[in-house]
Amino acid sequence: MSILVQTLLTFLSIYTVLLIIRILLSWFPNVDWYNPPFSVLSQLTDPYLNIFRSIIPPLGGIDLSPILAFLLLTFVRQGIIAIAMATASSYAYF
Repeated sequence: MSILVQTLLTFLSIYTVLLIIRILLSWFPNVDWYNPPFSVLSQLTDPYLNIFRSIIPPLGGIDLSPILAFLLLTFVRQGIIAIAMATASSYAYF
């Protein structure tokens, strides 16, 4: 696979880990999201999560929007892999 594809896949993996950390930290009410490193984590992940929070509001105090966020990241990752494989296989015929 090309360097661009590897870079995109690495970025998506790192971003997924950041989202997991953000979600796990949200279970702790004493986390101060205005102090580093939590503010940086919040600035990196909240804009993406807010897209899905506008689609699915919290139900009974439980935020289900990360499920959609992870699904989209998974679909994007699989799409990148599929396109890279299709491109690589088409070059094999030349």
